[in-house]
This record gives sequence, structure tokens and C-alpha cells, in this order.
Amino acid sequence: MPRTLKLATVQMDATPAPVTDRLARAGALVAEAAAQGAQLIVLPELFNIGYHYHDENYTCPERLDGQTLTWMKAAAAQHGTHLAGTLLLLDGDEVFNSAFLVAPDGQTWRYDKIFPFAWERAYFREGRNITIAETSLGRFGMLICWDSAHTDLWRRYAGQVDAMVITSCPPAMQDAHYTLPDGNRIHTSALGIPNTETLHFQHMDIEAQARWLHVPVVASTGAGHFRSALPLPLPASLRMSLPMTLEAGYGRYAKIIRADGTVAARVEATGDGVRVAEITLPDAPPQPTTPQPAMHMPLPIRLMVDVVGTAAMIPLYRAGLRRVWGARMAPVDPRTWVWLGLMLTALWIGFGKGRRR
Repeated sequence: MPRTLKLATVQMDATPAPVTDRLARAGALVAEAAAQGAQLIVLPELFNIGYHYHDENYTCPERLDGQTLTWMKAAAAQHGTHLAGTLLLLDGDEVFNSAFLVAPDGQTWRYDKIFPFAWERAYFREGRNITIAETSLGRFGMLICWDSAHTDLWRRYAGQVDAMVITSCPPAMQDAHYTLPDGNRIHTSALGIPNTETLHFQHMDIEAQARWLHVPVVASTGAGHFRSALPLPLPASLRMSLPMTLEAGYGRYAKIIRADGTVAARVEATGDGVRVAEITLPDAPPQPTTPQPAMHMPLPIRLMVDVVGTAAMIPLYRAGLRRVWGARMAPVDPRTWVWLGLMLTALWIGFGKGRRR
């Protein structure tokens, strides 16, 4: 039989602040949601530190027994609710942006962000696997922010989950301003990116994917004003002399979506806020019955972010991590050498054939 569940989405101002301060704010929002009967509460991406592109990010990763996950377990137990949110996780010699879903009894499920958004790759590496959290409330699929712009990830959850949990903090990049080293300020529209909210993957696209999967979705987000220097793939001395700054707002993307794609609740506040809604879960994970809808964001933009943008950030990630945590960090993946060898072999064969002609 179908069953009902009370879900809560949390919106937090994403301005960076000390972990203790942000956990205290998150605690007040969790208490507010729990007081309304929420059985699952979803905090924003990196709720514990805030969101920006800065070398401070290299000092922020925590281990599994660190302050933030310990706090999440305590908060879930205190309020008798399931709690989700992400943090920068130091796992061996790598850092991941990891979402944790925590049950009141302390059981946890982990999902590592698979698609860092361009500049984010300077601070953490990509994950590889989806996560289905088989909780006492139901089976939840997990995504983090920019992951939800990828139809292939939604497709991997099809027919396997009762609902989707998306913890995120995306600035409105379609309506952003860049300040160049010479002081000139340009809008993203000057780069050929349409200034329309429809382009943003969390404006309409996650409703469409919810409707296609036939499952509810609860999505959190950040708020406030995003302003950050951009990490550039240049030597440190040159980066300092060629500063670039990005500024953008945040959209109203903290929402709870029904299985038919309609919005059951949305945080309307411009800062911190909570909304709770009761939704119906299917009696069994449903299968899609229609073709999967495409994303509104053009494929060339997504490729620039996922391929060109992230590749350019990898040297910064490796250098920053080693500077703070030691030379053993972020080792080169052995598969990189395999692919490089194959590419060089192919070039050598092609060169040889060209000379024989």
C-alpha cells in the first residue's frame, strides 16, 4: 500500500563561516523541521562550511569521525529523524564532496559527488558510484547538486528507489557577473550563455525527472550572494596578479516535489528557511513509462564544465592538497598512465603511417 512521509528541505545562506557557527545555525533549522514532524531533513551541500572557491577549502576536509558527521549523528538521534547533508571528506589520500544520510540509530549511507562543477574540481575529486540508501523509511537515491544535471545518473536510479534526495548549493550561474583582471565587469550573456532561469538545471529539470521516475524529490539549496575569486590553472604567482571574481545570486531551489512533478513546498525566504511537506511514496519502486526528458542546459555547456573545466582544475587540486596534507596526497591514478600510453602509441602509429605515405 502507498504510504505517506513528511520531508523537509532546508535552505541556508551559503556565506562561509566557522564550522561551529554554521552547525549551530543548521541545528536550529533541523529543530524547526523536526518540530513540524519531518522524518527526513535535507541540508544544503557543504552546509557546515559554506560555499566559495578559496584555498581555505584545502584545510576544511574532515575524516569520518570528524566534527560534522559526529554532529549529524547526534542531531538525528536527538530529534528521531533521518538527516542528510554534505561535507568535504578526507578519505585516505583523496578528498571527496560526500553526502551522508544518517538514521536516528546512527546508521549512515554515503554518496560521493560524481560531477564536480568546473572550479569545484580544484578542491575535491569525483566519485564513481550511485548510492541507494535502504532505510526504514524507504529506498532513497542520492545526488549532489550538479549531478542532477546529468540524465544518465537519474537513469541509473530508475525502478530502484522510492524517492530522491538532492543536497545542493548552486549559484545562479546563468545570471552571473565576472570581474576581469583589468577591472572590467561582464555578464554571462556576453559569453553566449542565455540569461534565462530555464537554463538552470534545478529550476524545472528536476521536476521533469521526478515526473519521469514517478517518485518524489526533496532538494535543498544555498541562499544569499555568492562572490568568489576563481581558481585559475596558472602558477601561483601569476594567479595573484591576474585575479578574476565571480558574483551571482541563488535561486529558489529548496523544494519538495511530488511524484507527478508538481511542487508540494518551496522555501520562499531569501536567507535561512525550512519547508515541510507530506508526500506519498509508491508501494514499490516504479518504472518509467515514458521517454526520459532532456535537460534544458545545452550539451556544449555541460561538456565545457565536465570535460574542459574539470580537467583544468586537477593540477590545482593536487598541488593544494599536497601543500596542506603532504606529498603523498592525490596520487596520479594508474589508469591515467595507461590512457596516456595508449594515446602516445596511437600518435606514434599515426605518425609512422603518415611518413610512409
